[in-house]
Amino acid sequence: MKYINSLPPVPALVLIVLLAGLVQPVHAQDSGQEKIFLITLDGLRWQELFTGADPKLITHPQYVSDTTSLKKKYWRATPEARRRVLMPFVWNNVVEMGQIHGNRRYGSKVNLTNSMLFSYPGYNEILTGQADDQRINSNNKIPNPNVTILEELNQSAEYRGSVAAFGSWDVFPYIINEQRSGVPVNAGFEKAADENLTEIERFLNRMQPHTPSPWGSVRLDMFTHNYALEYIKRNQPDIVYIAYGETDDFAHDGDYDAYLNSAHSTDAFLRELWEYTQSNPYYKNRTTFILTTDHGRGTTPVDTWRSHGSDIEGADQVWLILYGAGIEQTGEMKTEEQLYTPVVVDKIRSILE
Repeated sequence: MKYINSLPPVPALVLIVLLAGLVQPVHAQDSGQEKIFLITLDGLRWQELFTGADPKLITHPQYVSDTTSLKKKYWRATPEARRRVLMPFVWNNVVEMGQIHGNRRYGSKVNLTNSMLFSYPGYNEILTGQADDQRINSNNKIPNPNVTILEELNQSAEYRGSVAAFGSWDVFPYIINEQRSGVPVNAGFEKAADENLTEIERFLNRMQPHTPSPWGSVRLDMFTHNYALEYIKRNQPDIVYIAYGETDDFAHDGDYDAYLNSAHSTDAFLRELWEYTQSNPYYKNRTTFILTTDHGRGTTPVDTWRSHGSDIEGADQVWLILYGAGIEQTGEMKTEEQLYTPVVVDKIRSILE
């Protein structure tokens, strides 16, 4: 899915920041329950997460438009230094307060169980805790016949009406089965539609139609992130799912500059979400963050970094990050282990028990 390879300028981002200081959050009555923020970064390879910029790609003339500038930003002498400069929040903060699984250099493995190895099957597996190769075998906009953990919680007495989802890809209302589940999903190019919108949400609604996306079915993650953050400030849901999409789309485009820049920007989004939850009494010390991806990508031959699917070696190789309330602080896993994506749903259930 998703093609074209230049990121258009996004005007007035400074105004968004300025407006943020004018909006006072509305604090919901504390439910007394644990909170979960589930976040996915579409198609972000474990190789960049754990070793930073790829030496074979950062100098590749087919995939990099300005090697000198890109190396200045993201190239360092060691994999550890490269990953810190690419994703500083993850490797300076998260690693100290949670768990990071999937560095295959140490034998820590996380894999998908579906055989499709592309987006809809991957998200179905993450959200339901099991693969469904018979019915979920395309990226078509088909309402998910399976019940996701979001739907399960939204239909429970404890979390009814306190679940929300946001995604850059316009298939998420179908993956989550918004109509049946009752989970509000803001995805694709949808605007915020509630009655009591913040100034930032109204500004995003005006700005989004006039900010062309490089892709026909995926909006820029800046919109997804800020729609999610404003909704969280205004409604304070207990269960939040945010699905960032740019890393996959820029990889499909063969644009390694933008792929790295997007990963770096998403790291900043993660920091902002964490800092907000830790500054808000409703969420502080009660919120667990779970991060993963819907599929991996290829490595050999080098061109397969752009691709995934059942014919791409390594496309089943993913990763898992956990931090926040209830998570043991073990840091980066450097021992042999084998995890599978359905552990995400298991973990959510265990936290909320």
